[in-house]
Amino acid sequence: MAIQNTTKYNRLIWILSVAIPLAVAVLFKVRIPGVERLGFLPPIYATINGITAIVLILAVIQIRRGNRKQHERLMKSAIALSALFLILYVIYHMTSDSVTFGKEGTIKTIYLFILISHIVLSIGVIPLVLITFVRALSERFDKHKKLARITFPIWLYVAISGVVVYLMISPYYPQ
Repeated sequence: MAIQNTTKYNRLIWILSVAIPLAVAVLFKVRIPGVERLGFLPPIYATINGITAIVLILAVIQIRRGNRKQHERLMKSAIALSALFLILYVIYHMTSDSVTFGKEGTIKTIYLFILISHIVLSIGVIPLVLITFVRALSERFDKHKKLARITFPIWLYVAISGVVVYLMISPYYPQ
């Protein structure tokens, strides 16, 4: 089912692209009173990031094989997984203080590079994913394909770097 009028969707995309990072930033500072730290969540949302990366790769394989329906299912799954990640990430940070990376030197520089690039690109990928998705829904496959070539590697990097950041910081989580 193709959507006809993308103007209203474009407006919604830009609203979400600003609102989501702002909401995450604000909620990062909010603590849910009387709720214990939900320390079991980081490995879950890191796993979700890893699964998202696999789903993205499978989706590209499917579209290259000409299986548009399976590609669509996988992309919808990747979007759902990313939304679930975001919800769990925010819930965790609403119950827990941030964890500091415990090493110094080159490894900390590498960690900070991966973390900062992950954060910046995770903000930037929001409109890219949504616009790419709307272009597919509106059956503008020429424009969809062109933007997907930019969106895919960024989204894949965000998913994989999220796992790497988790693996690097996990030894420093309180037990």
